[in-house]
Amino acid sequence: MKPRLIVIGGPTASGKTSLAIEVAKHYRTEIISADSRQFYVEMKIGNARPTEEELAQVPHHFVADRSLMDPLTAGRFAEQAMDLLERLFQKHNVVVLTGGSGLYLRALCEGLDVFPEETEAAQTQVQALLEEQGVTGLQALLEQLDPVYFATVDQQNARRLERALKVCLSSGKPYSSFLGNRPERPFDYEYYTTNLPRAELYDRINRRVDLMLEAGLEAEAKSLLPLRHLPILQTVGYQEWWPYFDGEYSRERVLELIKQNSRRYAKRQVTWFRKGGLYLAVNGLVEIVAIADSEN
Repeated sequence: MKPRLIVIGGPTASGKTSLAIEVAKHYRTEIISADSRQFYVEMKIGNARPTEEELAQVPHHFVADRSLMDPLTAGRFAEQAMDLLERLFQKHNVVVLTGGSGLYLRALCEGLDVFPEETEAAQTQVQALLEEQGVTGLQALLEQLDPVYFATVDQQNARRLERALKVCLSSGKPYSSFLGNRPERPFDYEYYTTNLPRAELYDRINRRVDLMLEAGLEAEAKSLLPLRHLPILQTVGYQEWWPYFDGEYSRERVLELIKQNSRRYAKRQVTWFRKGGLYLAVNGLVEIVAIADSEN
């Protein structure tokens, strides 16, 4: 029987951390965090990192274990987490994976498609085509080079068309030929998501932001001001401070925007976790254990 990875996803402020700890305690195991904002030691308050008390209850991995100067992509995370899982499964039959970054969760559980290196010639050709003929030019060439992918892609999304064309021209093969060729994982996994009514979730988000302010979020953001050009800091809870520090609007406006953008972010996360019906919505430990153990 393969070892199991219990995956707990869900939107920000929905109780993932406490639920993951409960599940990990039940199975006497450890937690891997797949929250792409909690990897970095410099970010603590604005990304709602687990508290010291929470971290002490169960061993956690990938929490504040690297610098912002060493960014972790979904692909690199999956590689490093696979190495870690190989060691953890020698001690535990079950490991818990949790986070709100859906791409990182799926990268570890299912793997990512591997694409060839893009050539400079392909990049130049696609850019010239876009400038000369616009999206219609991209559409016509992609339909010619890869009709299979062209039939399914959002044909108005120029970035996706560009990406597919660069792969086609660099490799001499259809973009679609690189999709779905993922190695089988040596473990089983089960997807769960937290289940809160929208009104309750939004109220929790608003209250969390207030607590972040009390805990010193402004000072933390100010300490990161010299690094604000980094992509990871173009994120909710931090990006709202940059115009404030530049004198463009008030502190009250910062608070309003963080709450508003956090709610919008949560809405996108909820949509992501509902998409495809992969994640089973649950209300707590008892439900997860009953479902997980009945399937194994």
